[in-house]
Amino acid sequence: MTSRLMIVLALIVLGRASFAQTKINRIDSLLNSLNEKGKLNGNVLVAEKGKIIYLKSFGIANEATGEKIDKNTIFELASCSKQFTAMAIVILKEQGNLSLDDPIAKYLPKLAFYDKITIRNLLNHTGGLQDYLSIMDTVFDKHKIAVNDDIITIFARLRPALEFSPGTQFKYSNTGYALLASIIEKASGESYASFLKKNIFDPLHMQRTFVFNRRLHPRKIENYAFGYIYSKYLGKYLLPDSIEKAKVVFWLDGVVGDGTVNSTVLDLLKWDRALYTNKLISKTDMQQVFSPAKLDDGSFTKYGFGWKIEQHTDYGKVVRHSGGWPGYKSDIERHTDSDKTIIVLQNHYDAAEPTKIIRSILYNQPLVTP
Repeated sequence: MTSRLMIVLALIVLGRASFAQTKINRIDSLLNSLNEKGKLNGNVLVAEKGKIIYLKSFGIANEATGEKIDKNTIFELASCSKQFTAMAIVILKEQGNLSLDDPIAKYLPKLAFYDKITIRNLLNHTGGLQDYLSIMDTVFDKHKIAVNDDIITIFARLRPALEFSPGTQFKYSNTGYALLASIIEKASGESYASFLKKNIFDPLHMQRTFVFNRRLHPRKIENYAFGYIYSKYLGKYLLPDSIEKAKVVFWLDGVVGDGTVNSTVLDLLKWDRALYTNKLISKTDMQQVFSPAKLDDGSFTKYGFGWKIEQHTDYGKVVRHSGGWPGYKSDIERHTDSDKTIIVLQNHYDAAEPTKIIRSILYNQPLVTP
């Protein structure tokens, strides 16, 4: 190799490294600014082809003790839990314990009157079920903590009409994913938490990931991020348990499937890497997880099994999910064509959502205000 060619190659490598560093600096500047304005409190991880290019912690995990957030801090994932529920169902399918086209009544006989709804409908939000939170808000004794069986019992008693015929429309449904958790328990003979631990978290060495019902089954967890809501009246952050409008965190604490998985950004990166392999399920079924649902009229939704699916001219295929629950915000975004990953976990409910602007920086696109 000539010396001139070596110099040219060295300059190319340096140029790429400089451009990459510029991206990282821009991301860091953005996030520092949001943190200084009180609009970012949590962990942010950005990876390319599995290699972490940015990882930083912002703010406080526990307002009572002043404990700071670090890279191993554990957060409630809220609706980002749905991807694990969906994966558990597909694992059970591969184990021969259920079929995706089974009617839900096979596993939940109390709901036999919903005879047209299948497991697949629950996975891709095409079942037409009404939202359990709004129904239970009017009939459930909020001095108690509800569990999944309470939802099933109340639906069996009230028989809420479907909002549309299964398979004809898409409507995001927390009810569907709560029922999926109960189906997992029925089909496996194990608790939802135990099945996920044994079949997903342990095989992937996600040692700081688990299902946690903090009010129903309280226990001390090291390096745990308590979720907070800011009170303008008091000028400080409060636990949602002390705020009347957020008491849902207490009386729905026992419901699993649509939430209650807790994890860290580093464990979620392990999860991200596994989704490019067949460690958990076959390649064919993994493709199904990330394929949009087809409705009865032949049109397609923008949701697979526990993942929102987007196709972008600049970014290629993006599979993502966000989560929100009083005190928490979560976001995981995977760019499967270019293998980029953005994970944001926060324990302030009024925080900004920086994922889209991080995406813009990664692709050198015009910035979108978070």
